[in-house]
Amino acid sequence: MDPLGKLFGSSARVKLLRLFLFNEEEAFTTEEVSFRAKVSKPVARKELAQLVGAGILRRRSAKTPIAYTVDPRFTHYEPLKTFLRTSTSVSDVRIGNLLKKSGSVRLIALSGLFTGVMESKIDILVVGDRLDDRTISTVVRALEADLGRELRYAAFATPDFRYRVGVYDRLVRDVFDYPHRLILDKIGM
Repeated sequence: MDPLGKLFGSSARVKLLRLFLFNEEEAFTTEEVSFRAKVSKPVARKELAQLVGAGILRRRSAKTPIAYTVDPRFTHYEPLKTFLRTSTSVSDVRIGNLLKKSGSVRLIALSGLFTGVMESKIDILVVGDRLDDRTISTVVRALEADLGRELRYAAFATPDFRYRVGVYDRLVRDVFDYPHRLILDKIGM
């Protein structure tokens, strides 16, 4: 059977593909895959076996816990990576709705991974009042599982953000001087 015919059988498989293709230099154990992709260990084992069988992943058993890594010699490696990067299931509306649960949010800006500028210092900037850091962290971890890549984020109280804008803070400039998308703007940026 064609390896591409085995690829898209479940959402867990897509999460695993994104995890490995967007972190191509890293090797992950089954436990790490389960944790980072937010899937159960039995599902992770099953999907890893499918991806190894399709030739997308390689098993590295030199160390005691077996680790998996992407095989860059896979025939459709680059097209698959491009396809998964451009076809994300995470919409701006979903990100906004999830982050609004963290308090009185006044600004949500996306940069970095969301705009294709991988050198950016942060991917998500949240500004608001009475923000719950734990809720923001939970939302970001859920987004990481969907995107397959670790996200960098920053959350500021509104007065702190206004001060940072006034002093031309480098972190804030990295967001607003380069390509970015505003999901919510009640501040007037």
